[in-house]
Parts: sequence; C-alpha cells; structure tokens
Amino acid sequence: MSTKPIVVGIDGTPASDRALEWALDEAVVRGCPVHVVHAWTFEALSDWTETTEQRARTESGELIEKALQAAGARRQELPEIVRESVRGDAAETLEKASEGAAMLVVASHTGHRIRQIVLGSTSMHVVRHAHAPIVVIPVNDRELAESTR
Repeated sequence: MSTKPIVVGIDGTPASDRALEWALDEAVVRGCPVHVVHAWTFEALSDWTETTEQRARTESGELIEKALQAAGARRQELPEIVRESVRGDAAETLEKASEGAAMLVVASHTGHRIRQIVLGSTSMHVVRHAHAPIVVIPVNDRELAESTR
C-alpha cells in the first residue's frame, strides 16, 4: 500500500470526469488515496455576473462533489478521497499539488487551437513542470468535434 496519493485535476468537463474515473481505478489497484483538485479563479471586476468569492468557492466544492458522486456510483470500491478546492491558476495549482504525489492525472485540452496557443494548456504545462509522473487522458472524438464548433 502506497501512502503517496494520486492527484487528479478536474474541471467539470467529460474528459476530466474520465480522468477522475481512471485515477480512482488506479488508486484502488495501488491501494493509495486520491486527491481530487479543482482550481478556480475569481476576479470581481471581470465577472459578467454578480457573484462573490464565497460563491465561487462553494461552486468549486459542488463541482467536486458532483464529479465524485457520478464516478462513485459506477464503482464497488473507492479509495480514500481528499477534496481540494484551490483558488488559483489550474496549471500552477496542479504543478504544486504534484509535489510528493505518486502521479498526476489530467485530461488533455479540449479548447480551440488558438486558445492553446495564446493561453497555453494546463496539460502541456504540467507535463513540463510536474514533480511526479503524469497521465494525460485524451479527449474522445465527440469532445474534439464539439470543441471545434
């Protein structure tokens, strides 16, 4: 039994749901915990809707719970799960979370190509900078088609 956790980054997309499922299954096999991480940002002056930092934090926690409920419903056995809702950039948050981890699991980017070029990609960042082995779960053909619309 390993005490080093598997860290998985989620963002509410179908691809990240699959990354979570993969991480849960791998943690059961390895006998280690899973740290489910959702990074969120809050910029009061740039949001188009009226919200608060507390609301953004609450929505992050709800996103984690929803993903875990869906993934857990399809499994007979679950590893120990630690939930981490962190304010900050997703790539930097996951890089830091990978310190001391057995591995880091992320989904590949499903955004438009121009967004990847201008803003970068979380998965590309962690592949270059993470402190643990990386597993990148690819998008499927349907998700790829939807992201190019």
